[in-house]
Amino acid sequence: MGLFLNVVIRLKLANRPGVLAGVLEVIAAEGGNLGAIDLVSATPRYIIRDLMVRLDAAESLSRLAGRLRELSGVEVLHIADRIYLKHLGGKIEVKLKKNIADWEDLSLVYTPGVARISRALAENPLAAYKLTMKGNFVAIVTDGSAVLGLGNLGPVAALPVMEGKAALFKQFAGVDAIPICLDVHEPEEIISAVVACAPAFGGINLEDIAAPKCFTIEEKLRELLDIPVFHDDQHGTAIVTLAALINALKVAGKNINAIKVVISGAGAAGLAIVKILKSAGVQQIIVCDRKGAIARDNPPKEPHKQWIAANTNEQCVHGSLKEVLQGADVFIGVSGPGLLKREDIMKMAPRAVVFALANPDPEVEPEEIYGVAEVIATGRSDYPNQVNNALAFPGVFRGALNCHARTINEEMCLAAAYALAGVISGDQLNAENIIPSVFNGDVVAAVARAVEEAAERTGVARKDYGLFGFMEEK
Repeated sequence: MGLFLNVVIRLKLANRPGVLAGVLEVIAAEGGNLGAIDLVSATPRYIIRDLMVRLDAAESLSRLAGRLRELSGVEVLHIADRIYLKHLGGKIEVKLKKNIADWEDLSLVYTPGVARISRALAENPLAAYKLTMKGNFVAIVTDGSAVLGLGNLGPVAALPVMEGKAALFKQFAGVDAIPICLDVHEPEEIISAVVACAPAFGGINLEDIAAPKCFTIEEKLRELLDIPVFHDDQHGTAIVTLAALINALKVAGKNINAIKVVISGAGAAGLAIVKILKSAGVQQIIVCDRKGAIARDNPPKEPHKQWIAANTNEQCVHGSLKEVLQGADVFIGVSGPGLLKREDIMKMAPRAVVFALANPDPEVEPEEIYGVAEVIATGRSDYPNQVNNALAFPGVFRGALNCHARTINEEMCLAAAYALAGVISGDQLNAENIIPSVFNGDVVAAVARAVEEAAERTGVARKDYGLFGFMEEK
């Protein structure tokens, strides 16, 4: 399926019966998915309308425009890409939180008044959580080496994605975030850059950094910094996947301690999913990469895959993805499109759970396995049960920032997953509703509360004694 086009077509139509119907027939014939039809203006002679149309390729748009221009009574006024329109000028900006209306205000927020705050922070750096942006600010860091599913596009191409991430932070959790797109690519360079700018932030969100260097970067930054470092492609995906699985197993009537899970994909997401599933009690996990099942009797060369080999597939099962999938209760795909067919899913255990999360094209098309799998989830918004990282990272950081956490640990991630699963109540739970929508107003509050409580339990939160930042380590 690939990248799609979402356009608005403004047409001047002769005001007579059948003209709009002819337009709609052409759109359907060219494979267009029609959205809203808006009336712009009307006279006795003509009507101007905006039509929202989604298409799979630029070639389809070219053909559609040509055919529309051939229709009697139809004038194409303009065609605009709605995605480009949404990004014009960027998606985020800086706004003032304190009013500066006169000289008095200026003297308080800047010199000479600000000198008093600087002295206070020199004596007690933890006061920055209350007296600066630090307590609510996250750096979204990337080098652009793994942008969405598009590969190594570089830091400039990554910027609109990071802007979008910042927008979601603000929209869903009230967290201020700023993209930091680095034009350096070696792990040591990225680590040095993040450490250098870290004093201004209450947390670091690593994003779209390729494996395996993302593992080294996160691990080293966790050692060097006393603020949360969270690689969303790993832990965000893992949290939402576990939350969805918890509820999917309820629908399927399976016990998390007794299931066999096969995972396709041994990159950043695959590794993190393995770790969180093991923490949640899953005993049998087999991970496949392009060569097939990873096993300890023939471990791969990559360090992160060696960890997978040592901690999964205890019976050293070998074979392709399709071979080892036989008899499995759960399939989780974080790899690539079209790897499986209906007959492969039919060989899984009864009432199988299938999470085909590759985006935009899943490992197996949901339409192929309706009636075979008990529960199906994807990474896409046009199917039920979207496993979307936006369900995790806003609440995780909201909770971590609330308690000025020094890190985001395994217990906090587990707590987030169970809290997210709990947003779906028993009477709401069914095969097509195992995970809440990103627009569910209960999600961020539930996840943040669980993360904050886990931080308190595990001793990584800081106490806050008031406005002037009198804080202490727990």
